[in-house]
Amino acid sequence: MAQGPGNLPQDGTARRAVQDDAPRDDLPRDGIESAAPAPSEALPLPLPENLASAHALIGQLASSLGELQNSRQELQQEVEELKLMISKLLLRLAGHRSERFDEDPNQMHLDFGDNAVQDGLSDAAVEAERIVEEYLVRRKLKQPKPPRHEQLPAYLPRYQVELSAPEEVTHCPTHGPRRRIGEDVLETLEFERPKLRVRQTIIPKYVCSAQPECGVREPQRPAGLVEGNRFDTSIGAEIITAKYGYHLPTYRQQDYFAGSGWTPSRSTLLNIMTAAAHVLLPLYDHYRRVMLSDAVVGTDETSVTLILPPEIPPIEPGNPRSKRIHEVFSEARATVAAKMWAYRAVQLPVNVFDFTVSRHRDGPDLMLKDYSGTLMADCYSGYQNIELRSDSRIQRAACWAHARRKVFDARENQPLEARVLLAMIGELYDIEERGKRMSADERRELRQCEARPVMARIRLWLDSPAATRVLPKSLLGEALRYLRNQWDLLQVYLSDGRIPIDNNDTEQLMKQVALGRKNWLFIGSVAAGDRAAVLMTMVSTAHRNDLDVWAYLKDVLDRLLAGETDYHSLRADVWKQTHPEHVRVYRQAERRDRADVKRLRRARRRLLDRAKSRSP
Repeated sequence: MAQGPGNLPQDGTARRAVQDDAPRDDLPRDGIESAAPAPSEALPLPLPENLASAHALIGQLASSLGELQNSRQELQQEVEELKLMISKLLLRLAGHRSERFDEDPNQMHLDFGDNAVQDGLSDAAVEAERIVEEYLVRRKLKQPKPPRHEQLPAYLPRYQVELSAPEEVTHCPTHGPRRRIGEDVLETLEFERPKLRVRQTIIPKYVCSAQPECGVREPQRPAGLVEGNRFDTSIGAEIITAKYGYHLPTYRQQDYFAGSGWTPSRSTLLNIMTAAAHVLLPLYDHYRRVMLSDAVVGTDETSVTLILPPEIPPIEPGNPRSKRIHEVFSEARATVAAKMWAYRAVQLPVNVFDFTVSRHRDGPDLMLKDYSGTLMADCYSGYQNIELRSDSRIQRAACWAHARRKVFDARENQPLEARVLLAMIGELYDIEERGKRMSADERRELRQCEARPVMARIRLWLDSPAATRVLPKSLLGEALRYLRNQWDLLQVYLSDGRIPIDNNDTEQLMKQVALGRKNWLFIGSVAAGDRAAVLMTMVSTAHRNDLDVWAYLKDVLDRLLAGETDYHSLRADVWKQTHPEHVRVYRQAERRDRADVKRLRRARRRLLDRAKSRSP
């Protein structure tokens, strides 16, 4: 075979190699694209004639192949991300949304060479044994459940109906009339639609005899929700409870009341609810002050659709909310993606809602302008600006549930790395479960002794080669970036036993907005949004304290209309102490039972961890 300059073959082998290794369109446009012509075309440029030119050609081909390989990897990564996105959407539509992570018993444990870790696991396992033993003993000592019966509550009103006995029962054909020796009582529960009644208040009038100049005198008329006192506070409490407690929109409440004989118009129902919100406004302001007095406050927000008004309201001087409303409405078309914010006091059982027309930071900025304490929230940049503007009055704390959720979503693509992180985050939550029944100081000591070493192991893994090899644009890469960026804020809870490890309790308040949003669909005006925030504050706080919402609202409305200004006594947690008959005890029992089962499950998992750590 003939050899040309530079000892390269001259029979077209090089041309075929160029064609096979890289498509013509993907080669660099610096003179090499002529190396891959169509089979019927001749090469316009000669092959390299010396070794240096051949090396240059090979280098360019290698560079092209490297670029193609990188492009292929990026496309594969994009395909995997799209597949995962599709899986997440399908899971959101019809899947199980629990983030419970049970570690694979066959999964190898990482050895960090830290004896303190093993000592911590041993101590946790000893406590786990105690928890399991206490649970089993308590279950054995627990009073046996009485036999099932259908006895109805004794406090329900009763009336009697006696069955008429036919003659063949009361008379015997042979012996004549039968003697009655007793009876059985069969109790049957009945349901009646809510009953409406009209209260007629007699207002006497008095005059001086033969002295018309004295005029007519009458006692002061009682204050009512609406002009003329045509609707009692019980009606207002029912409308509010139905809409924000049971999520019934106004048009459904029309049918609800019509079944009881009264068919109100929607405007009438809205007017009653508006009047009730106006009466409750001072108590709402008191709840806001109570919330701001707590050392730790959690916050979150969700979208609500706001109908754009026909006329854009003007800017009110000195009112930043008015300016924001004018700006948002000027840029909007038919609807606005407004926001409903929730603020949850951690130590005091108070929830406060706030309505804004956008997610701009001026909403929480105005709400928290006088707050001093710790703010538990997500990584929204507006909170960072609020912290900076507060002159160190506000300290931010990040939510470990957010971090865990991001790692959990990446478990399908990179299961090994995700499992390592999820296992260590699970240890943090096991420690929190053990500290729930401790005081704040005891909980802080527990975190310092046991949670801080776990945090050090997580940080060690984040800086390890296994973590640095993760692609930055992958789901796990985004989770790791979140952990690194929020690392200091994620450690804040370690130094204060009052701060929770996550913001889940506050985020669950968004369900109350979401359920309502599916029913009433939208908010008609800014005033309606502010009114909804007031009423949701009352209903949500009553729910948090396990109260009968209707009974609480009616009593509060009655007392406020009567001129009550002792708002402390109207707080839900204070009110329940004087009205134990309106406390939903079964809700407290359900919550206590769920906590016990969860505590037992974590204790058994700790025992399993110790068993695996001892196995060879």
